[in-house]
Amino acid sequence: MGLIGRTKRLTTHLGHGMDRVFKAHGLNAASFDVLATLRRAGAPYALTPSQLIDWTMVTSGTMTNRLDRLEKEGLIVRMRSEHDARSVTVQLTPQGFNLIERCVTEHVANQHRLTEALSAEEQAQLSQLLGKWLSALEKE
Repeated sequence: MGLIGRTKRLTTHLGHGMDRVFKAHGLNAASFDVLATLRRAGAPYALTPSQLIDWTMVTSGTMTNRLDRLEKEGLIVRMRSEHDARSVTVQLTPQGFNLIERCVTEHVANQHRLTEALSAEEQAQLSQLLGKWLSALEKE
């Protein structure tokens, strides 16, 4: 019970800690995830909605809602393919790119802050153990 309880409390602390950075940039974890995924894709920072769904592991309805919000805020654009009118690509706007660049920098620094109580060796050990645990649970 102690292990599960501490894991739950850590999840809460980590979530709140990361949310502070997202909120400071007008984002939430979901919008950060989409923008960061587009950023990781590399220039021209564009993916299809299907690729975004695969990378973020959400449903198509959830992705549509996220994209609608980000497009309304001017952070992404949806572009129709010149070759196939049914095909759409989602791309970061310059405003979206600049926002995610600033946010990622703070996010990484924040992650270091949130984990600094553990040495590099302890972090590696914990990561290995959590990976083992997660793998076993995901096989069920």
